[in-house]
Amino acid sequence: MFTAMLAAFIGGIILNFMPCVFPVISLKALGLLRHTDNATHARREGIGFLLGVVVAMMVLAGLLLAARAGGAAVGWGFQLQSPLVIALLALIILAAALNLLGVFEVGLAAQRVGALEINRGAFLRSALTGALAIVVATPCAAPFMASAIGYALVQPPTVALAIFFALALGFAAPFTLLSLFPHLARFLPRPGAWMDTLKRGLAFPMFGAYAWLLWVLAQQAGSSALATLLAGSVVLAFASWLYGMAQHRHMAGKGYKGLYGVTALLVMAVLAPLPTMLKQQETQTVGAGASSAKAVWTPQAVAAQRGHGKPIFVDFTAAWCITCQVNEKTSLSTPAVKAALAKSGALYMVADSTKFNPDVEDAMSEFGQGGLPMYLVYPADGGPPKVLPQVLTPAIVVNALEAASRKT
Repeated sequence: MFTAMLAAFIGGIILNFMPCVFPVISLKALGLLRHTDNATHARREGIGFLLGVVVAMMVLAGLLLAARAGGAAVGWGFQLQSPLVIALLALIILAAALNLLGVFEVGLAAQRVGALEINRGAFLRSALTGALAIVVATPCAAPFMASAIGYALVQPPTVALAIFFALALGFAAPFTLLSLFPHLARFLPRPGAWMDTLKRGLAFPMFGAYAWLLWVLAQQAGSSALATLLAGSVVLAFASWLYGMAQHRHMAGKGYKGLYGVTALLVMAVLAPLPTMLKQQETQTVGAGASSAKAVWTPQAVAAQRGHGKPIFVDFTAAWCITCQVNEKTSLSTPAVKAALAKSGALYMVADSTKFNPDVEDAMSEFGQGGLPMYLVYPADGGPPKVLPQVLTPAIVVNALEAASRKT
C-alpha cells in the first residue's frame, strides 16, 4: 500500500508537466507570480489550490469507487466519457480564456474607477483552479500513476481513497510548497507590467484546450452536437462581453443590473439544451485515427482469432486520451511499426473507450490497468498477451511484434 501511495505521489508531481494539464496549471503559476511580494496572500492561494485539488480528487475517486461497487465497469477518466461533461468543460475553458483576455474580470472590486482588487476572492479562485485542473488531468497518465491507480481499483475503499489522496497531494505539492515557503518564491520573477502580457498570452493554451474538447465531443456525440455547442459558445462569448461591460458600468456608478440580468438569461440559454442535445449521439467510429485496416475489438473477436498463427495487437484508446493520441502519432503510425505489422501478419484491433464501453473497462481491470492507454500483444501461438508500456516508442512495438510472431 505504501509503495502504491509513493508511486501515486510521484505520479501526481509528474502530472503537472503533462500537456493536458498545462492550460489550467498555468493559471496557478500566474497567481503565484502575482503574490511573490506578499507571503500571506501567496499562502492563501496555495492552501486554496491544495484544498481544491484534494476535494475534487476525493469526489471523483468516491464516484468512481461507488460506481464500481455498484457493478459498473468504469476506470480513471470515466467522467470524460460523458459528452455532457465534455461540453461543460469546453464552456468553462472558453470562459477562462475570455477572462484572461480581459473580456470580463473575476474578483473585480470598485474601490475606484478602473481599480482591480486582485486579492479579493483569491482563495476561492485558487480552489476552483485546483478542482478544474484535476478534472482535466485525467486524459494524461503520468509514469508511476497508472500502476498505482490500477492497484487502487482492486483494493478496499479505504486503501483506494488513501492512494488517490496521495495522488492529489503530489499534484498540488509543487505550487503549495512554493506558496507556503516564501524563500522558495525568491527564484520566481518579480511582479510587473509584463504579467498583464503573460496573462493574455496564457489565453491561447486555453483556446487550444477548448479546441481539443470540441474535437472530443465530435467523436462522442457527432456533428449535430458539435454545431450546437459552437452556437452556444458564441452566445457565451457575447454574455461574457456583456458581463464585462456591466462590471465597468458598476464601477463607474452607472446602471448595470439590466446587463447582469441579460447575461444570466444568456448563460441559461446556453446550458439548458445541452442534456437533450447530447443524447442525440451519432454512430461511433472505430477509434481515434483508426483506418480500414484496423478491426473493432471485442472479447469475442479476440477469442476467435487467438492461436491461428498470427499475432494480435490491441490498442485500447479514446479520443480524450492525450497519451493515446501522442502514441498514435509518434509510434503506431510510423513506417517502422507499419512494416512490422505487415511482416508479422498481425491483426490490429482498436478498443475504443471514447464513449463508455464496459468491455474495455473490464479488460483494463483484468490486466490491472487503472486507465488508458493500454496495449496488448497476443502471441501467434495463442499464449498469454504481453502488456506494453503506456508510453510507446516504435522500437517497443516492433520488438513486441517480432517476439510474438516467433512463438510457436
